[in-house]
Amino acid sequence: MDVTVAKREEEKKTRVRFALRQNVIPKKRTVDMASSVICRETQSRVSSVLNRDVKQYGKKFMFDCNEETCWNSDQGESQWVSLEFPQSVRVSEVKVQFQGGFSAKTCRLEGCPKDGDFTAISHLYPEDNNSLQSFPIQEAPAVDKVKIMFENSADFFGRIIVYSLDILGEKAS
Repeated sequence: MDVTVAKREEEKKTRVRFALRQNVIPKKRTVDMASSVICRETQSRVSSVLNRDVKQYGKKFMFDCNEETCWNSDQGESQWVSLEFPQSVRVSEVKVQFQGGFSAKTCRLEGCPKDGDFTAISHLYPEDNNSLQSFPIQEAPAVDKVKIMFENSADFFGRIIVYSLDILGEKAS
């Protein structure tokens, strides 16, 4: 083996060791980490779409991983998003990115079994900005549906704009 190849391999090992120390490369974990419970079979519904223009502002844009697109509700109180999962899940975290000025001041996360009634799981208090915000959920029950009620919009007309929405958790056994 020539000296430059050996030197490059040693540098690579050093970078990997440094990355592991800085938690850039996650170490193998023995416990399952929460991951997105939203999949292709998840059905979503929303309270409204701005001017009924689903091609430009529809619900699908919350889940497309494109920072240029968004769901834009129409005006009015009590805007919401509901998700029905193909199987029961336990929610451990909600991630949402609003457009500043069009966020909710408070949100209520509700859940229910397939044929049950929605009950409150948690209350969320987002900041009025453009950042991706994360809300841990403690000891959530197994649910087949979740609904996020966007209460007290920062917008005078009650509009909500969401660029990204994700629900993390695990399949319930």
